[in-house]
Amino acid sequence: MTLPTTKPTRKATWIESIPEHWNEAPFFAHTIERKRKNTGMKSDNLLSLSYGRIVRKSMEANDGLVPESYETYQIVEPGELVFRLTDLQNDKRSLRSAISLETGIITSAYLAVSPVGILPEFMSYLMRSYDLQKVFYAMGGGMRQSLKYDDMRHLPLVFPPLEEQSYIAEFLDNETGRIDGLIAQKARFIAVLDDKEKAMISHFVRRGIDPGAPTKDSGVEWRGIVPAHWRRARIKNHFKQVKRQGYDELTVLSVYREFGVIEKASRSDNINKTPEDLSKYQLVEPNDLAINKMKAWQGSMGISPHLGITSPDYVVMTPIGEHNPKYMHHYLRARPMPWVYRLISNGIRTDQWRMEPEKFLELPIFLPPMDEQEAIANRIDLELDRIRDLIEKTESTIALLKEKRAALITAAVTGKVEVKAEA
Repeated sequence: MTLPTTKPTRKATWIESIPEHWNEAPFFAHTIERKRKNTGMKSDNLLSLSYGRIVRKSMEANDGLVPESYETYQIVEPGELVFRLTDLQNDKRSLRSAISLETGIITSAYLAVSPVGILPEFMSYLMRSYDLQKVFYAMGGGMRQSLKYDDMRHLPLVFPPLEEQSYIAEFLDNETGRIDGLIAQKARFIAVLDDKEKAMISHFVRRGIDPGAPTKDSGVEWRGIVPAHWRRARIKNHFKQVKRQGYDELTVLSVYREFGVIEKASRSDNINKTPEDLSKYQLVEPNDLAINKMKAWQGSMGISPHLGITSPDYVVMTPIGEHNPKYMHHYLRARPMPWVYRLISNGIRTDQWRMEPEKFLELPIFLPPMDEQEAIANRIDLELDRIRDLIEKTESTIALLKEKRAALITAAVTGKVEVKAEA
């Protein structure tokens, strides 16, 4: 197959060249900004831009963040493009454009435009290509926190004749749909593995690794039966709260629901900024328990393997009783403990209920002998290595599929593949 003769782009330098018969024009020449306020219009279809799609959003006051009125929101119609061009400096991971498939209302902080002389479906893919190539972040000298329509006016658009735009949009609908199906399938597999991991840990820390061990009723409704030789205690027999400050030269640690206590710098998805003054941060020593008391009910706690410092808003507890740190780490995070923490938490917003340390320390705990704790912890680590290896390989496959999807979109909307001939 021979590709058509190309020509260099005039303004879209990141594209370099387009087919000879394609056009290049500024954003303002093929878009009309839409500013239709919701005043007087009754609409129960609240929309939001999420992960590169316009989705419906609940209007129920379930998170404490619902506005008093939606009259300041704007109306969007099918075929209009929506851009979220705010907070550019702090968030360079989000997908910031999408096409609306229905009539609804959306925050006026978003930019909404109607394509003119360009098929909305093609332009949506073109903007996704620009989005993936981080074109928006280079606009305004790189110092602007947000962009408005006037800042977008001279953004260069490249596009073929309308008939070819239709071919490209249809081709990408089919191909990206197929890739998205594969990604969804693998995401479901990861969810199954994740659930299997949680169930495995919960079983081992609650029942042990000897299926034939005699059991007894724990006397605690949410605990059920336990191996008969395990001893009962309270968490306060194993930990006491401490608050040691003035160690600001140490590594900053963070508490993750998925991992427990880790070095904050080891993750790129932590958007919480570390303050310059760390004098009030708390010392965390290896085998200390660190708890995010606002999210304990989500499992945000863990035994630290690190020496470092963490937020003054967290709870830090030092060990005082005999237990295996790895076993205790899994026990305190395993089902149904996060549910138990929710029972002893309270607050105004359900997504940030606060767990009081005093109630936590009174919780009953059932522990096997030390050698059995070590054996259980080792068995869990062995199973985790196997499951997480599968998860890591599956995540790598998903990443490759997403790269393929992005490359395909960019190639199609910039004329690097002859879509019409293949359709």
